[in-house]
Amino acid sequence: MVLVRQEGEAASFRAHLQPKASREAIIGEADGILRLRVNAPPVDGRANEACLRLLAKALDLPVSRLRIAAGQHARVKTIHIAGASANLIRTALRDLLEHPNR
Repeated sequence: MVLVRQEGEAASFRAHLQPKASREAIIGEADGILRLRVNAPPVDGRANEACLRLLAKALDLPVSRLRIAAGQHARVKTIHIAGASANLIRTALRDLLEHPNR
C-alpha cells in the first residue's frame, strides 16, 4: 500500500517516475512508493509536469492542488496535495491500483 501522510491541511506521498516511457500509466506500488510512467522526457521539467497531470487526472483533482515538494531532479519525488485528507488519497490510490481500468 502507498504510504500517504497527513501534513496539516495537505496529504503527501512518494512516487517513482519513469520518464520517456512508451505509454503513461500508474503501474503499481513498491515499498510504499507509487510507480508511474510518463511519455515526457526529463528536460525543462516536462516529466514533472506530466507526472502531476497524470496524478491529477487519476485522482480527479485540479492540477493546481498538486506540487512536487521534493525530488524535482530525481526519479523519486514527494507529491504534496493541498486540501486533501490522507485517508481519502490512500483510498483513491488503493482503488486505482486494484482497478486500473476504471
